Amino acid sequence: MPIRRLDPITINRIAAGEVIERPAAAVKELVENALDAGARRIGVAIEGGGIGRIEVTDDGHGIAEAELKLAIERHATSKLTDEALVRIATLGFRGEALPSIGAAGRLTLTSRPAGQDSAARIVVDGGAVREVEPVAGQVGTCVIVEDLFHATPARRKFLRGAAAEAGACAEAVRHLALAAPGVGFSLTIDGVARFELPAQDRRERVAAIYGRGDAERLLEIEAAREEVVLRGFISPASLTRAAGRHQHMVVNGRPVRDPLLRMALRLAYRERIPAGRHPLAALWLEIPAEMLDVNVHPAKAELRFANPDAVRSLVIGAVQRGLATPAELGAAPSVSLPRTSWAAAAAMPRYPQAESRAARGFAEAELRGLDLPPARVVPEVLPEVRPEYPLGTPIAQVFETYILAQSGDGTLVLVDQHAAHERLTEIRLRAERESGGIAAQALLAPAVVELAAEDVSRLVGAAETLAALGLEIEAFGPGAVLVRTVPAALSKADPAGLARDVADTLAESGTAAALEVRLDAVLIRMACHRSVRAGRRLVFAEMEALLRAMETTPLAQTCPHGRPTVLRLTQGDLERMFGRAG
Repeated sequence: MPIRRLDPITINRIAAGEVIERPAAAVKELVENALDAGARRIGVAIEGGGIGRIEVTDDGHGIAEAELKLAIERHATSKLTDEALVRIATLGFRGEALPSIGAAGRLTLTSRPAGQDSAARIVVDGGAVREVEPVAGQVGTCVIVEDLFHATPARRKFLRGAAAEAGACAEAVRHLALAAPGVGFSLTIDGVARFELPAQDRRERVAAIYGRGDAERLLEIEAAREEVVLRGFISPASLTRAAGRHQHMVVNGRPVRDPLLRMALRLAYRERIPAGRHPLAALWLEIPAEMLDVNVHPAKAELRFANPDAVRSLVIGAVQRGLATPAELGAAPSVSLPRTSWAAAAAMPRYPQAESRAARGFAEAELRGLDLPPARVVPEVLPEVRPEYPLGTPIAQVFETYILAQSGDGTLVLVDQHAAHERLTEIRLRAERESGGIAAQALLAPAVVELAAEDVSRLVGAAETLAALGLEIEAFGPGAVLVRTVPAALSKADPAGLARDVADTLAESGTAAALEVRLDAVLIRMACHRSVRAGRRLVFAEMEALLRAMETTPLAQTCPHGRPTVLRLTQGDLERMFGRAG
């Protein structure tokens, strides 16, 4: 085919696919425009997951009538004063959002700057622009987007369900509200008010977004290096979530999902929280504009730092210092353990496994159905290694995480205690479900769990399904649920933590996922709550019971997430490692 120039409408529709991939992206762009316009109050209303209608209203400085037509042209912007793209002080600067939205749906832009007698309106429908007309309107701007993606049906068919898309829109607004606490925000979804936030300081805004219960446990951190300043709030190691969606990062007022910052946070917590768990964090980073490139991602969600190592080091150091404060232990007095000399250690029994502080408080570590003695010192003499046990006899616990055993043929066996018990619990729950329903246990008093409105909606919407899994939940006001029962197999799990993790799972799988997929995901997440944690010291009888249960359980060689639970080292493997083979 010959080369030809594309027409402007097709060009805009292609750009729309890059900039506006889902309704939440349109919401983000429109709210960013309102913030750049100096708005002190922003209202967002969503209908039909944002596919049906999005309305963003602000009290910013508005757009002059003579400039409305220019505002919906590509690469037309009032925000870019530095055309070298070195000092960008606004959230938007490319001039692509409005034309891209207008190319994908029906855009109605109404605006009135101070000093203009009336407002003016322009409509763009699938890229076709109508004439500007005067209308009544307040100072500021109102943008209405309807029937999004009707002009780009290929994009529309890949969207998730309305509830999932509405949840993504709400998350985008929350992220922006956290980035700009000095601005009032309101959010309405399908006619129901989800939140109404006045202008606040950062701590109050964090409490409004995360829930006051969690916010009161957060640790405040602050650090600076040369001209880079980091401030914010992080959770103690005891407060984690099943997903990383509760981490909000703001750089120079811009909310981002930057991989460097997320990796730094993960490294700071790496040795403090179990694998698969995620901390809560709200971090604000201020950095000179010339040390930052924001023009590296279509949605401006990632950044390029002039000195990434320094930024990474600053974040890791600040978080680790914050976690080391007494607040992490609830201001409990510090405990000093005496040092043990090599000689004293040599004189100890071969396999001491006394109860530790880590063991207390891990009620979920009990092995259901197994008659285990209380934690105690293990006798020096171990049972004889029996060849009929494929996983062998426990020898020791390594790093309070792995069980070391020896089988009858001399093979050394390493078992990840958490991964193994997580599989056993998941198999037990699955068997109960398939045999007629998971047994539920009523709580002595229903647990009140504070959650974001979208998470409340997800849990209440799935209440019938969750009840079949032994988890009975009902709404308790606009921002909380009541947990009345939990699965009997998880009777000592924290009901609040269980509800939050299930909400995270529903958010990840989405309502468009098949019911069986969602049930499996929820079961796996629930199983984790009753499983022996890494860092939990086990006595010999517990290790023995875990190994024997694994030998009679299908699929026990991997955890529900697909990671191995067992590694084996033969005598030949060891000889090769020490250079003795051959």
